[in-house]
Amino acid sequence: MQGWLLIAAFVGLLLALAKPVGLWLFALYEGRRTPLHAVFGPVERGFYRLSGIDPQEDQSWRRYAVHMLIFNAALMLLTYVLLRAQSLLPLNPLSFGAVSEHLAFNTAISFGANTNWQSYGGESTMSNLSQMLALTIHNFLSAATGIALAFALFRGFARRSAAGIGNFWTDMTRVTLYLLLPLCMVLALFYVASGVPQTLAGSVDVHTLEGAKQTLALGPVASQEAIKMLGTNGGGFFNANSAHPFENPTALTNLVQMLSIFLIGIGLTYTFGKAVGNTRQGWAILAAMMALFLAGTAVTYWQEAAGNPVLHDLGAAGGNMEGKEVRFGIAASALFSVVTTAASCGAVNAMHDSFTALGGLIPLFNMQLGEVVIGGVGAGIYGFLLFAILAVFVAGLMVGRTPEYVGKKIESREVKLSVLAIAVLPLVILGFSALACVLSAGLAGPLNKGPHGFSEILYAFTSAVANNGSAFAGLTANTPFYNGMLGVAMWIGRFFIIVPMLAVAGSLAAKRYTPATSGSFPTTGPLWTALLIGIVLIVGGLTFLPSLALGPIADHLAMIRGQLF
Repeated sequence: MQGWLLIAAFVGLLLALAKPVGLWLFALYEGRRTPLHAVFGPVERGFYRLSGIDPQEDQSWRRYAVHMLIFNAALMLLTYVLLRAQSLLPLNPLSFGAVSEHLAFNTAISFGANTNWQSYGGESTMSNLSQMLALTIHNFLSAATGIALAFALFRGFARRSAAGIGNFWTDMTRVTLYLLLPLCMVLALFYVASGVPQTLAGSVDVHTLEGAKQTLALGPVASQEAIKMLGTNGGGFFNANSAHPFENPTALTNLVQMLSIFLIGIGLTYTFGKAVGNTRQGWAILAAMMALFLAGTAVTYWQEAAGNPVLHDLGAAGGNMEGKEVRFGIAASALFSVVTTAASCGAVNAMHDSFTALGGLIPLFNMQLGEVVIGGVGAGIYGFLLFAILAVFVAGLMVGRTPEYVGKKIESREVKLSVLAIAVLPLVILGFSALACVLSAGLAGPLNKGPHGFSEILYAFTSAVANNGSAFAGLTANTPFYNGMLGVAMWIGRFFIIVPMLAVAGSLAAKRYTPATSGSFPTTGPLWTALLIGIVLIVGGLTFLPSLALGPIADHLAMIRGQLF
C-alpha cells in the first residue's frame, strides 16, 4: 500500500504542476516578457547582436530545419574533438587519456541527439572539462532544441495561411535563458544541499570503518544532475547513474528527480492547448499519456513486488530486490524505471537487467511506443501529435468526412509524412537488432544467452533509436561494432523524425482555419482519448510483439516453469 500511495502522490504532484509550467512555456512560445527578462534580457539581446541574428525573422520549415541541423552537427563535431583531445586539455585532475575514436563518435552523437547513451564509466573516462564542456552543455542545448521543435509544430497547428513556423535561434535562446538555466540553478543548489558534490576536484581519499583507504571520485556533479533530469537527457556523471549515492543520495532527491523528468513534458501538453485556443485539447492528450503511464507503472510495480517464484520455492520470500538500492526500495525503483523510459531519459536508479521479465518488458515497451508517453522534452509532444494526425485520419474514415484536427484539415501530405516519421523506429530497431543477432561482433556483446540475451540486444537498439539512453546493463557495448551501430541508430532516431515533423508543421501553417461542424469528430472527450491510446498501442506497439515474444515474454514463461537460464 505504501508503494501505491507513493505512485498516487507522484501523479498528484505532476497534475498540479501541469498548468503553471504550461503557462510559463506558453509565455516563451509567444515571446512575451517574463519576470526573468529583467535579469536575462540584456544577455538575450547581446547574443542576437553578437551573432547577427534577427529575432523577428519568421523562418519557413525548410530554413528552420536547416539551421537546426547545422547547429546540431557543429555541436557534435565540437564534442568529438574535445573528447579526442581530452588528454591535452586542462581540468583533467586524474590525467585521463584521449577517448577512443569509436567511443568519441558514439558519445558525440549520443549527447547531440538527447539520448545520452553511455558506453563508458564517467568517473573513469571523462575529465571534468569533458563532463562540463562536452556533455553538460549538450544537455542544455539538445533539450532546448526539442522544446523549440515542439513550439514550431504548435505554430503549424495554430497559424492560419502562414509561410513561417517561427525562428529557431529565438526559440532556442528563450528556452535556454528563461526556462532551463533558472530551473537548473535552483535544482543544482537543492542537490548540493542534499549531499551531491559540486567541485572541480578529481577525487578524495577516505578511510573505511575497517581502516582501509578508499578513493572516491568527485567532480561538478550537481550541475550536470540538474539538467540531466530536467532536459530528459539521462547521462550520469558516474557509471551507476542515479543509483550512485553522489548522484541520488536520498528518497527526497529521488522524488525530485522523477518530477524533474516529467515536468516540462507535462507542461507542454497544456501549452499546446493554449496555443490552439482550446485547453481541452491539451488535457485530452495528457489524459491519454497518463493512462498509458499508469498502466505501465502498475504492471512493473506488480511484477517487481511479486518477486521471483523460483526463489520463493527455495524459501526466499518477498519482492525482487536484485539490482535495486535499499534506500529506494521496490516501489520507488519500479516507478523510476517507468518514468525514465516513458520520458526519453536514460537515467536509472536500478539495473533493468535484474528486473523480472515482465517488469523489464514495460520499460522496453515504453520506448518502442515511440517515447510519446510524456516523452522527451518537446520530442514527446510532437511525437504524440504525429499519432494524433493518424488518429483523426482513422476517425475520418469511420465518419466518412475529411479528417480535421484543431481547425486544420488533415490531408494525404500530413498523413504520409506522419507515417514516414513513425515508421523510422520499427524499421531501424528491428533491422539493427536482427543484424546484431547474426553477426559475431553483435553476439559477443550480451552477458546472457537465450531470450534474456536477445532482450539485451533489443533493448540497446530500442533505447538508441528512441533516444532514451538507458541500458539493460547486461550488454558490453564499448566495442567498435556497438559504438558504431548505436551511434548511427541514435542519429537516425533523432533527425529522421524531426525533418518530416517540421514538414508537417509547415504544411499545417499554410492551411486556413476550418471550424468544427456537427459532423466533425470531437477531439476532446473520452472517445478521442481512447482512440489516441488505441492508435499508439496498435501502430506503435503491435509491430514489436513478435520480438517481445522472443525476448521478455519467453523469459517470463521460462521463469514460471522454474528455468532461470
